[in-house]
Amino acid sequence: MDVWPGSAYPLGATYDGNGTNFALYSEVADAVQLCLLDDDGAETRIDLTEVDGFVWHCYLPQAMPGQKYGYRVHGPSDPAAGLRCNPNKLLLDPYAKAVHGEVDWDPSLFGYVFGDEESVNDDDSAAHMMLGVVVNPYFDWAGDRRPQRPYHQSVIYEAHVKGLTQSHPEVPEEQRGTYAGLAHPAIISHLQKIGATAIELMPVHQFVNDSTLQDQGLSNYWGYNTIGFFAPQNTYCSTGDEGQQVQEFKAMVKAMHLAGIEVILDVVYNHTAEGNHLGPTLSFRGIDNAAYYRLVEDDPQYYMDYTGTGNSLNVRNPHPLQLLMDSLRYWVTEMHVDGFRFDLASTLAREFYDVDKLSTFFELIQQDPVVSQVKLIAEPWDIGPGGYQVGNFPPQWTEWNGQYRDTVRDFWRGVPSTLGEFAARLSGSADLYEHSGRRPVASINFVTAHDGFTLRDLVSYNDKHNDANGEDNNDGESNNRSWNCGVEGPTDDPAIQTLRARQQRNYLATLLLSQGVPMISHGDELGRTQQGNNNTYAQDSELSWVDWEHADAPLLEFTAAVNRLRAEHPTFRRRRFFDGRPVERADGEDLPDIEWLREDGTPMSPKDWDADLAQSFGVFLNGYGIAGADERGQAIRDRNFLLYFNPYHEDVDFTVPAEEHGTQWEPVLDTSGEYASTDQVAAGSTATVMARSLLVLRAYEKAAETDHSVAASLAALAGPRGEPGSGDAGEPVE
Repeated sequence: MDVWPGSAYPLGATYDGNGTNFALYSEVADAVQLCLLDDDGAETRIDLTEVDGFVWHCYLPQAMPGQKYGYRVHGPSDPAAGLRCNPNKLLLDPYAKAVHGEVDWDPSLFGYVFGDEESVNDDDSAAHMMLGVVVNPYFDWAGDRRPQRPYHQSVIYEAHVKGLTQSHPEVPEEQRGTYAGLAHPAIISHLQKIGATAIELMPVHQFVNDSTLQDQGLSNYWGYNTIGFFAPQNTYCSTGDEGQQVQEFKAMVKAMHLAGIEVILDVVYNHTAEGNHLGPTLSFRGIDNAAYYRLVEDDPQYYMDYTGTGNSLNVRNPHPLQLLMDSLRYWVTEMHVDGFRFDLASTLAREFYDVDKLSTFFELIQQDPVVSQVKLIAEPWDIGPGGYQVGNFPPQWTEWNGQYRDTVRDFWRGVPSTLGEFAARLSGSADLYEHSGRRPVASINFVTAHDGFTLRDLVSYNDKHNDANGEDNNDGESNNRSWNCGVEGPTDDPAIQTLRARQQRNYLATLLLSQGVPMISHGDELGRTQQGNNNTYAQDSELSWVDWEHADAPLLEFTAAVNRLRAEHPTFRRRRFFDGRPVERADGEDLPDIEWLREDGTPMSPKDWDADLAQSFGVFLNGYGIAGADERGQAIRDRNFLLYFNPYHEDVDFTVPAEEHGTQWEPVLDTSGEYASTDQVAAGSTATVMARSLLVLRAYEKAAETDHSVAASLAALAGPRGEPGSGDAGEPVE
């Protein structure tokens, strides 16, 4: 086989149409071998003799797409010093664009003999390893156009590739659970129906299925166990794992874009699947352990663990940071994704010890001309000291707002003294984001996510029921801020069923009408249940898949209707925070952009916020006072709205405020269900808000009457003097 010197850049295996360049970084290596494997597992080893800046490289003119490969790294082996090279372990390229196969957890994958962690295991692991695959980078992107939807117009739908598609009856069986399944018209039309503008996919980077879970008949369903930061998960491909997964993923993205839907990836750069010092040697550990991982400084055989998974990526070293940035750019430029949600993002900001928003990681993101221009969403916490960082990320970032989730849950389950906090979350969480120059869209609002109860379970269970996970119900969050409405789990009681349905509507309506960016967890609009399991990370079964057959059709229609209301009215998706100051109007009395109302229709005073058990309240949203302009520079004007919240167990009569707010109001949303009224409400009259419900009133505007006469039609057709449609002599047609 011809071996040419090749180039140290780019890292990974890069096919250029004629051959493939291979490049691997390792500062600790004494020697590196590129290993080519055929379909029978026969291995050809090539010594890499070219080294530039600790990058070992070569060019193989005969290596074509589909070629499977790995590396063997010769170097020091001294685990006590953090050095773990072992040429008997075939290693996955950190930059592999596709991965073939899965690990089978043979003991040869480990650097020690089971039962003696101080020993050395020199068994060859090649037959049991996943392999890198050379991919064809060419794809017909003709016609692809990124939606580039601004945050204030976004509605995010968090979904799992398999969970969303596995049980859908319209998706062909061979496409269920795959990228092709996501691209199926049935899935895309559902997203469009409910108004989702972006799908946020749970991890699709190549991940490893834990042996401890497999031994229990479970699996790493969620996928937060990455081993390949460039490769789309091979088990989500319907046609093969020798590069087909790259083409199928790209086709899915193109289909989503055609439907106007952005694709956001949930990415896990904070740790890898190699675990702690007792984990397998699959890639980074055997290539350059001390470079890629954060080791305990005074005892480097062990790993710093801010994630609860055994290790943390070493963001103090430029090469892991390069890997991270190269990966992000690759997914934007080559795979055309539209943004990222960073799992346990606080870990990436621990350059030294504390979470630091001036860390190198944030600086790299800020200055990058590619990555800085897509959606960047942080999960702003980890398990390390000071890890909860909601509101503290840099201005360019948006954040999962955990305080929004907790407050809204408490409010609707009737926890006392949450009114002020609830008002802050409803109006965009200015207390968390305004100080850093950010706007309401910095808050990614959610009530439920993959991690925790589904929405239906939130109103059906007081306690978690995770026995199926095999951990004696000790896993998962215990403080769920949930309320079962009187009975734990399923019930035939119609009153409880009615209340649960209403509570689900309350949560969804609150979420979609709050300032900020709403995120819906997949299946919540369909009444999906996990039977009280709030930690289905290991449940790849009907328990965690969306059950399309038993979908809650009324809830689906309700979700779609509320989202239409949000889309039609910029009042609910303001670009700037409320300031409470009067808004200048062309006529009439000036009114503040927002006003919090007591039950008697008068503005709330400071003492009202502090009153014991204060719960029910109203809020006036001034549609005339929306700050800013639209994309064409036109001042934004909208209708006025009144929102009445009643989490109390009894009906509440609210007095509609005076005429300057609006003379007549029409109900556009009422979560009370069968008790909802369509009657208009006049200023100064009474609006009854049913127990545990939300009522939305819109200022009534009488539609202009249309003149359907022949004369009017001809006049409209004629147009002004001199324009097409006017008479022969330049006079309008009479």
